[in-house]
Parts: sequence; C-alpha cells; structure tokens
Amino acid sequence: MARRSVLVGGLALATSGSASRSLARAGSAQPEVWTFDRLAAIGGHAVTVEGQPQLTDSPFGRAVRFDGVDDALFIDNHPLAGAEHFTFEALFRPDGGAHEQRWFHLQETPPATGAEQWPGTRFLFEIRVYDRQWCLDAFTKGPGYNQVLIFPDKLHPVGEWAHVAQTYDGATYRSFVNGVLQGEAPLAFRPQGAGATSVGCRFNRVNHFNGAVRAAAFSRRALAPSAFSLLK
Repeated sequence: MARRSVLVGGLALATSGSASRSLARAGSAQPEVWTFDRLAAIGGHAVTVEGQPQLTDSPFGRAVRFDGVDDALFIDNHPLAGAEHFTFEALFRPDGGAHEQRWFHLQETPPATGAEQWPGTRFLFEIRVYDRQWCLDAFTKGPGYNQVLIFPDKLHPVGEWAHVAQTYDGATYRSFVNGVLQGEAPLAFRPQGAGATSVGCRFNRVNHFNGAVRAAAFSRRALAPSAFSLLK
C-alpha cells in the first residue's frame, strides 16, 4: 500500500494512499492503521453511522467531517484490546465550537454480570476549545488506574490539521501534539478487554466533535515521535 507525506504547517504528515484497511493485527510490530475515507468498514471493521457525517477533501485524501451536533461513527472493534504497551495516534482537524469535545473513544465491553463494579475501562482523545484555540486531553481508565493528561497552557489553532498521540512504555503515560510532548505521568496500566470504538462523540453519545478525522494508528509498543506512523 502506497504511503505519502504531506507538508502541513511545517509538518510532514504521513497518510495512506489507498482505501482504509488494517495493516497489522495483534502481535505484529507494525501498526494497525484506520483511514477515514469512507463511512463503512473502517479498518476492515463494521461501522454504524449516526447523524449525517460527510466525506470531505483534505490534503491527505478523503476524511470524515463531523458537525458537532449528532454525527458519529461506531466501529465494532477495540484496536488496543490486550495491549500491554501502546501508541494511539490520530490525524484530525478541530474546527472550534463547544468547549468540551470527546472525539475518539475506545471502550471495553462491560461484563455481562457485575457491571456495577466495572470501572468504565477506556481510552479517550478529547479537546478543550478556547475561542480559536484548543488543547489536547488524553485519558485512559481501567482497573486500578485513572489518568488524564490535559495542559491548557499548551494551545493550538483550530481549523488546522494536527497529529496527536498518546503512548505507554510500561511505566510512563505521555501525550503529544505534532510530535511535541504535552505532558506525562506515571501509570500502573493494565491491558483492556475487547470492545468497540466511537468517533465523533463519546461512547454514550455526548460531547460531539466539530471537525474532521483522516486517520488513526494503533501500535502495541511505545513509539518515539520520530517513529510515529502518521507523522513522518
């Protein structure tokens, strides 16, 4: 599958030149890449569409545009289930709007019994919007851990494409925007179970996203920024 790099805002952002499909599965050293150039079968997984998300042009090819009201995609897969270490990347364009937007959510399926003790195991990419700027909010929660990485003093302009990432190397949880460290914290992470993903809102259909998403990548190891799959 051909890859190309596109220079945006001084950054070379890598993207797939073909239809969305999984590049690798669990156990592989290669990332699994989802390309949002369609409204069905993202990364080879079934998709449920809510609202009216639209395909739109981007410097990298097609992307999915969300209206910030009721648009969302629900994907029948948790791509980091079972991962002990990870890198979770996304290439997106926030377009402003509501202050709190929870736009990429990996959710473990609650147990059939004992759900009242289930901690709500998940990964999230969120943003906080301040007029025409935004900051990243990366978050993960599971049994025995609950960690947010948000730094409102590190702001970025709306209306521009950006690369975001969160990583875990076995000891430290980190977040990045355009390859630049935003912050870090120690984390006693435990692997998450199988589940599903929402894009464009939180899994419980709140805090919808106003903007576009082009791609996401999921690695089962902590990558340095120089090795990020979508940032070359």
